[in-house]
Amino acid sequence: MAPNLPSTTTAAATTTVVLTIFSLLWAAHTQESDCNGRWIYIRKLPPRFNLDLLSNCSSYTPLSDDLCPFLANHGLGHKTHNRSHSWYRTDPRLLELIFHRRMLEYPCLTADPAVANAVFLPYYGGIDAMRYLYGPDYNSSHQHGRDLFNFLQSDNLEIWKRFSGHDHFLVISRPAWDLCQPLPTSPEDQRLWGTSFLMLPEFFNATVLTLESRAWPWQEQAIPHPTSFHPPSLALLESWVLRVRRSRRSTFMLFAGGGGTSSSGAPNIRRSIREECDSYRNSSNIEGLLNGRFETVCEIVDCSNGICEHDPIRYMKPMLQSSFCLQPPGETPARRSTFDGIIAGCIPVFFEDNSAKKQYQWHLPEAEFGEFSVTIPKEDVVFKGLKVVDVLMKIPRSEVRKMREKLMELIPRVIYRKHGSSLGLKTKKDAFDVAIDGIFQRIKGRLGQVSDAHLE
Repeated sequence: MAPNLPSTTTAAATTTVVLTIFSLLWAAHTQESDCNGRWIYIRKLPPRFNLDLLSNCSSYTPLSDDLCPFLANHGLGHKTHNRSHSWYRTDPRLLELIFHRRMLEYPCLTADPAVANAVFLPYYGGIDAMRYLYGPDYNSSHQHGRDLFNFLQSDNLEIWKRFSGHDHFLVISRPAWDLCQPLPTSPEDQRLWGTSFLMLPEFFNATVLTLESRAWPWQEQAIPHPTSFHPPSLALLESWVLRVRRSRRSTFMLFAGGGGTSSSGAPNIRRSIREECDSYRNSSNIEGLLNGRFETVCEIVDCSNGICEHDPIRYMKPMLQSSFCLQPPGETPARRSTFDGIIAGCIPVFFEDNSAKKQYQWHLPEAEFGEFSVTIPKEDVVFKGLKVVDVLMKIPRSEVRKMREKLMELIPRVIYRKHGSSLGLKTKKDAFDVAIDGIFQRIKGRLGQVSDAHLE
């Protein structure tokens, strides 16, 4: 049976019983034929790899960045307000907890690893990474993941050896860049930021779902950042999509984020965007730019110092009122704001392919990218003086309407619906469902490659 996943440590026993019963009842709705080739075994791990880590939720986070308040509702966080049914103060770093809770509802779980088509490791690697990034194990970050591998080798080794780990997958809710520090070759090697989890040869065969992948991924695959929108029913999802469709877009383009405020240092895309937006505030040609279609050319929602992270009200309303949402890269190429904008029907404008196109192919098909987004090379904006507004104003209104309709089709694919949601909503594949489909495709492909290699 699957391991428990309580919302708090004190509720562990009760949650185990409730989730076990729920899993059995939900499985009863699924015909066994529907599970052919889709069986998943949840590996039983000691609590030090998941539950115990939650009890240290405030131990290693920097400054006052405490994860503990966001553990509520199995990682969704507290509701934004008491009457809310779908909106939560979600922290993306708790995707491991959210994903694990949803795994327990997966209708094709098996208690027999020998018949499983995939093996899920409920390891909260992103939370575990904090002790290496901010805590006492800072100087031994190359050890991140070794304890897990040692356990897998010492407990029912045949589960791992069956396909040499090719059928195993896990979620680490951090960018892959935080997990690829080179392994040290000598004690004198300079300590770099991050851990070495993705550099461990022991896990090269496993698939790791991350918030962001590298430009040359092998074992990792990026999946959407959790937004704050987690509807529990089809009616609430459809109600939101209807609101998106009817929303009056009075702002032409919007940037919600921080950075780009310093006039010193090398030129960068965020600074260029801020300077362009500021220039329209005092422009005498605003009417000519807008053609009477919009009240504001460009709006900036300042999210510096993380003030927007757990407060979706700050940015969702402006996004609903905007036609285009600018998604410039920051410290890393990808942004959670991409998915916030999609669920608001705000057409994303990217400035490099690694921000989304080369990241989230499972959820945002690369072949369809031009149907719902715009890409402007950041070099043209920063170094050649290209104005973002000039590019966007050339897009015909009919094309903008088509792009927004495509965005609304994508909304279910990029959200994580609430656990225990209605049967009607389960007919719409969400980010979790799409990720599971991708896992099966990847494992099937990997095992096929291994089989072909053995025949050569």
